[in-house]
Amino acid sequence: MQNPRPMPKIIRAHVFIAGRVQGVGYRYATVDTASQLGLSGWVRNLPDNRVEAVFEGLQDIVEEMVRWCHSGPPAAVVQEVVVEYKNPEGLRGFEVRR
Repeated sequence: MQNPRPMPKIIRAHVFIAGRVQGVGYRYATVDTASQLGLSGWVRNLPDNRVEAVFEGLQDIVEEMVRWCHSGPPAAVVQEVVVEYKNPEGLRGFEVRR
């Protein structure tokens, strides 16, 4: 009898990105990239000039998105990315929050 294949792990990453990340298309590039990867979640600007995002999906894909956050779109200058892993909430779709 074969061992069943393990279920793919769904994770949630709560990410804070600092640097020149507002006014450079970071949120919209995040939406495009996350949507292309099939992730759920949201992204928004914070009053302290950081960008905050949540990504939910398969672990490998979420980790790929977190790596993308370290560079972002071409006009961004990312200085710091802080990631907190939490239990997924079952989000659907990806959006810009205000």
